[in-house]
Amino acid sequence: MQQWFLLAPILLPVLGVAALQGKEIKRSKFRIRLVSGITAAITAACGVAVLLMGDCELLAGNLTSTLPIYFRVDGLSRYFAAFTILMWVCSTCFSFEYMNHSQEEGRYQSFALLSFGVLLGICFSGNLITTYLLYEMMTLVTFPLVLHDRTKEAIAAGYWYLFYSIAGAFMGLAGIFFLYVNAPASDARGGSLAYVAGGFLSENALKTDKTVLLVVIFLMLVGFGSKIGMFPLHGWLPKAHPVAPAPASAVLSGNITKMGMLFLIRVMYYSVGAGFLQGTWVPKALLVLAMLTVFMGSMLAYKERIFKKRLAYSTVSQTSYSLCGLFLMHPIAVVGALMHIFYHSVIKNLLFLCAGSVIYKTGKTEVKDLKGVGKSMPITMWCFTIAGLALVGIPPTSAFVSKWYLAMGALQENSPGFRYLVPAVLLVSALLTAGYLLTITADAFFTARSEGAGTAEVKRQEPGLFMLVPLLVLAALAILLGVFPNPLIDYLTKLVAALC
Repeated sequence: MQQWFLLAPILLPVLGVAALQGKEIKRSKFRIRLVSGITAAITAACGVAVLLMGDCELLAGNLTSTLPIYFRVDGLSRYFAAFTILMWVCSTCFSFEYMNHSQEEGRYQSFALLSFGVLLGICFSGNLITTYLLYEMMTLVTFPLVLHDRTKEAIAAGYWYLFYSIAGAFMGLAGIFFLYVNAPASDARGGSLAYVAGGFLSENALKTDKTVLLVVIFLMLVGFGSKIGMFPLHGWLPKAHPVAPAPASAVLSGNITKMGMLFLIRVMYYSVGAGFLQGTWVPKALLVLAMLTVFMGSMLAYKERIFKKRLAYSTVSQTSYSLCGLFLMHPIAVVGALMHIFYHSVIKNLLFLCAGSVIYKTGKTEVKDLKGVGKSMPITMWCFTIAGLALVGIPPTSAFVSKWYLAMGALQENSPGFRYLVPAVLLVSALLTAGYLLTITADAFFTARSEGAGTAEVKRQEPGLFMLVPLLVLAALAILLGVFPNPLIDYLTKLVAALC
């Protein structure tokens, strides 16, 4: 019975969505928020309970006799599920006030709840086929969040999101076919594609030429990189974020991209295996793409003038910091990559929620219009400033620690070119990050507003508690995770020791 409890946080949102379809509930925003809040809270509580159960597994069914639907809680799934729950609770709380202007709040909350359950399902997946099915489901249930406003721009962005996601998923599916053919027979409940720390591929058991298999694995990882925003499948991010509601933008950047990261880790370190890839051209080629994405995303963000689109390009850049660490395949770099995944989730959720607060209260969507906004929204803009400092990597904020580990891992790389090039790219990107985020802070606090400049009193425009509390919680985390990083470092070091 305890094993079946694994399905509770995955399926409970479906019950909440069913309740939201009631006619009496649809007529009242208060009832919509009450049902959504209770469902999200119970789902989060069940998710935490699963994390506290210890390692467990569940065979939930079979697609065929050799393709089981299999769930398992291990160290990696526990890590990703924990911060997914935390971020989703914050974005849900924020949405209760932010969606005041929307006539379709019930629809938004329905798909947000479904997305929450699917993401937890991906975290708890125990083999490639289960992760892939839920990964595709994630695309379908988050697609309506992108086109929620149903404007021409939102619909176009939704199609781009769908196109890139499906293209990447097909590349990934081709790789799964090849891995299935080359996987050794297994009597385990998760089948031959069940995740194993260190991977299940063995060169001695290959049924496909290794050269061909490496090409397929490369394309597979590039395909799953589409959800992360890695070049060349990054184009959906800057299109989707500006048109989606702010809480949806936050989870797209802070959570959806992390599910792409989780799938990539499962493929590299739990399916193919670090030992199989090390010394081949695949991680080096992927590292080149990741570094290109870091630099390109930072440059485009620096030049961008639309507020949320600038943050979207920032996501393209910053998620590839973690990719650099994963592709270096050095234990220290992998620890840094895993830390940065969590820290970026906190920071980018905070940035998008701050942007949403400014847009919600002032209607300003371009960077040039944010002059003086810090005087009317000081709490919001101080939270934005903390997030900006953290993303740059200024100590003692959280991302300083993760970037330190990434740089230290790179400096121990065997290839002299990558040993110095990776830290150099990260440093240049950090400088550009300061340029495109901290200039907003400077204008917000130290530049007079174009309208009403010189008035004796500035009218306060801070949002309500539903929006402010998540900002304050995330801002506190952005600092505290950097001041007290050792528990997380110890946890991740033990996790990575079994992989590299």
